[in-house]
Amino acid sequence: MEKIVSLGKRRGFIFPGSEIYGGLAGTFDYGPMGVLLKENIQQLWLALFRDSRDDMYGVDAAILMNPKVWESSGHVAGFSDPLVGCEKCKRRFRADHLDDPRRCPTCGGTLSEPRAFNMMFKTHAGAMEDESAIVYLRPETAGGIFVNYKNVVDSIHPKLPFGIAQIGKAFRNEIAPRDFIFRLRELSQMEVEYFVRPPEWEAAFDAWRATMHAYADALGLPRDAVHEFEVPAEDRAHYSKRTIDFEFDYPFGRKELWGLAYRTDFDLSAHQRGSGVSLEYLEDETKEKFIPHVIEPSLGVDRTVLAVLVSAYREDELGGETRAYLALSPRIAPVKAMVSPLLKNKPELVAKARAVYAALKREVPQVAWDDNGNIGKRYRRQDEIGTPFCLTIDFDTLGQENQTAPWLTDTVTLRDRDSGAQERLPITDAVARVKEAIR
Repeated sequence: MEKIVSLGKRRGFIFPGSEIYGGLAGTFDYGPMGVLLKENIQQLWLALFRDSRDDMYGVDAAILMNPKVWESSGHVAGFSDPLVGCEKCKRRFRADHLDDPRRCPTCGGTLSEPRAFNMMFKTHAGAMEDESAIVYLRPETAGGIFVNYKNVVDSIHPKLPFGIAQIGKAFRNEIAPRDFIFRLRELSQMEVEYFVRPPEWEAAFDAWRATMHAYADALGLPRDAVHEFEVPAEDRAHYSKRTIDFEFDYPFGRKELWGLAYRTDFDLSAHQRGSGVSLEYLEDETKEKFIPHVIEPSLGVDRTVLAVLVSAYREDELGGETRAYLALSPRIAPVKAMVSPLLKNKPELVAKARAVYAALKREVPQVAWDDNGNIGKRYRRQDEIGTPFCLTIDFDTLGQENQTAPWLTDTVTLRDRDSGAQERLPITDAVARVKEAIR
């Protein structure tokens, strides 16, 4: 983990939040490379979970919602963790994360009896700071989907089964945020609420289960590092009748990566009671009215980013030196290819490299230019951020030193990140190679 955290900061993936002021526990900022990686992970999710289907619709709900939403959903009363405090050093811990819930893991002091600690962030809306103005930062994105269910049905008129997808921020006042970006107080979620006829929930559950495994494969997560855990009834959330946790082998242990839950009709029924508004679905053919049941694939963006970085991190020997690199799938790599002149003080090389860079950038998103330092150092930098290909323009490209081999004119050196192998290709073939890899 230390190597990944160090690489993340050094190469512009992830920075500690508010670092120049000493930081803030449970918060991290995404840098230039991290933003691109995160966006590519989200775009891949959108492609697989929403855009490739005919039964999915998107929303982007507000973070601040009427507090009655969270009262109806059960979060005000039940969204809590067991909190204990040390009588000696005054530190606080989650009781369910301790090996011995009676002894402080820091100083050995006696811990208090556990008490329920609600993890929702509370604030006020408007000029008054009294009970009537209390609102909450949403603890999950699902709430915004459920309260917009009726709006989607009334405006789009979808046929069952159908789903509503959303990517957005959620906030949880974690007692003890830890393990880098695994447990955060401000996080991003990718969630689907898939509405089905009650008898059809099992088939939909299994279909989304397969989609989640396909997404793991597309991200490049090793199959032997992703595990299914059938959550027993006593450990499931209050809304769930069946839950499978997709767990991942992080460096700090096997932990939950994603979740797949059968939420029955709990949420829509609760919001129907709380709001007094009918959330029943009307079947056009039979004129039957009922409240649909829900399958929820829920995926944490930050935990996914961490799993991708863990899976991609490599160290090997190349050219007599130890190198670290990220073997990212070309589709999600923050930079797809780097274009570079062999020497930056040769105007003819720079001009040709700029032309190649412009041509590649028209065909491929996220192309980098690098002429800083010698070519070996450039390769190492690109390896560390996971760039699959490097295109180098040299004198052979210009044909200046190869009058006896004119076929080298307008060719480039294409370097593969994982093997370090280099081959000479016509520029058009090199561009085609990059395009095919990211497709």
